[in-house]
Amino acid sequence: MREFDAKQLEHYLKTCDSRPLLLDVRQPWEYDICRIAGSQLIPMAQVLHQIDELDKNRETVVICHHGIRSRQIGYYLEQAGFDNVINLKGGVDAWAKIIDNTMATY
Repeated sequence: MREFDAKQLEHYLKTCDSRPLLLDVRQPWEYDICRIAGSQLIPMAQVLHQIDELDKNRETVVICHHGIRSRQIGYYLEQAGFDNVINLKGGVDAWAKIIDNTMATY
């Protein structure tokens, strides 16, 4: 699993050929407060039950509040056969502070 900080992810999203899945694994109430545009919410506890809905071949960026839950899910996805996983180090908190200072925080 690769890890990108907020600046690396922003640059990557601007320059990549095909947009990765932005998989947000926080709780719905967290997602309602703030999210990275285009992200898909599947709460951490639901990933196991919805893993078959995800494309193992699609590059997947896993996102949470600070990058810890997303790292755990990233490892889980790798164990399930996903071989192109990126963890957002620092999570949406870092994204809000570094990339989008208009984003709500909690």
